[in-house]
Amino acid sequence: MTSPQGRMRPLHPATHRVDDLAATFDLEVRGVAPRPETTLTGVSVASGDVLPGDLFVALSGLKVHGATYAAQALEAGAVAILTDDAGAELVAALDPQVPVLVAPDPRALAGPVAAWAHDHPARGIVTVGITGTNGKTTTTYFVDAALRTRHASTGVMGTVELRIGSEAIESPRTTVEAPVVQSILALMHERGATACSMEVSSHALALGRVRGLELDVVGFTNLQRDHLDFHGDMEGYFRDKSRLFAPGQARRGVVVVDDEWGQRLAAEAQIPVESVATQVGSPSSLDADWAVTSADIGLDGIGSTFTLRAPDGTEHLAASPLPGRVNVSNAALAIVLAHRAGLDLADAIDGVGHASAIPGRMERVVERGEGMPLGLVDYAHTPDALVLALDAVRPITPGRLILVFGSDGDRDQGKRPLMGEIGARQADVLVVTDENPRSEEPAAIRASILEGVRAVRPDLTDVHEATSRTQAIHDAFEIATEQDTIIITGKGHEPTQEIAGVFHRYNDRDVLLAAAAARRQLEEQDA
Repeated sequence: MTSPQGRMRPLHPATHRVDDLAATFDLEVRGVAPRPETTLTGVSVASGDVLPGDLFVALSGLKVHGATYAAQALEAGAVAILTDDAGAELVAALDPQVPVLVAPDPRALAGPVAAWAHDHPARGIVTVGITGTNGKTTTTYFVDAALRTRHASTGVMGTVELRIGSEAIESPRTTVEAPVVQSILALMHERGATACSMEVSSHALALGRVRGLELDVVGFTNLQRDHLDFHGDMEGYFRDKSRLFAPGQARRGVVVVDDEWGQRLAAEAQIPVESVATQVGSPSSLDADWAVTSADIGLDGIGSTFTLRAPDGTEHLAASPLPGRVNVSNAALAIVLAHRAGLDLADAIDGVGHASAIPGRMERVVERGEGMPLGLVDYAHTPDALVLALDAVRPITPGRLILVFGSDGDRDQGKRPLMGEIGARQADVLVVTDENPRSEEPAAIRASILEGVRAVRPDLTDVHEATSRTQAIHDAFEIATEQDTIIITGKGHEPTQEIAGVFHRYNDRDVLLAAAAARRQLEEQDA
């Protein structure tokens, strides 16, 4: 079955000859020689996304080679296959009546080939990319809000959705595969979108998903502990993030220098970079090109205002529509990114200040009042992000702060006790439950979190464990009073929960609303 992102293709795609593809990229041809009349109209690395006229790029995977699915791709209408030597041997057994193009590293070619196949659609679109551990999604939406002050139609690619104008589909990952990036850009171009903001994950950079795309401006938010199961250590994590700030990948960059990694990136980047310091009074603010010099941190849903010093020394009043100091940082970065993407500074400030709510990012789902606690959903899934989320919520909590949280399976195990320690220190009531256990035993993940809780607060008695995330949220609602705040962290906008390899439809916001409705109904019955 073709996935939704596989269908995001231009209605009138560019057409290129397969023999021209082989010549342009100096590819070895095996099997059937490409005929002059054999043309391609698209590229896919997923056999389930192949449409008639596609080039199927068969890549070596962690467990299975993509060439194993060549028969499925050919049945769907692939006109040629690009793969490596191992893949070519697998394909040869099928005796395919299509050209098999061979390259040492087809993964590295997937993006450039897709860009070529779609006539380099990004060249007609202003492109902004954002990387970093936390804040990518929020900053991407802030940038989009700013770009829409000048551009009639824009696109967004990121964790939450793939959107062109007003049409959107759920995104399967933070950064989609390289051919999908190019096909969506081609569709944006066809539909008249003139600007695109996108999240760029460290996985995407390590796996070449943005190769073939030179972004106009790129931004860096921060680097905090995450994905060490993939990158090995923080040095490897930084190395992959920094790939975005390279000639040919981006033309210019904007880097938040609040942490040592940002300072290092600003110093080492091989493209022109401007620095942004967002912590008022920090040593880095003295030397930064842009700096937040004062801030009134909004708390109870009113956002924040701050003063941003420009490189020429002028100061500008700006705002973040989301609460907490972390969103001052996101907003400041977004303003500079939008400005360097061609907007007047005043328009960039205005656009960011009026950005709408972002799914799963400090999202107020249930408002306090009439016996109901305040209920929020936030994506915070790293230790640093959890600290910032709880810091932002504590001042608007007259009663107890109730935290519903967990940690992902098949991911960095070292952060699990750290999450427990943070929850124990900063919340009053803990409900430990599951995020996406994946192939791991959920109870083992929860036990690791609880070890962290006991390490710092062995006396904390208001700790609950729930084997069902839905039950965890209902449990939190049952014990909460109007003065309390419930914050559910870790999954944010995510529309599914992965358990033992199965994706179940699930969303924190929906469950929180259902829990609130159930409580109201119970109270009405008691009345």
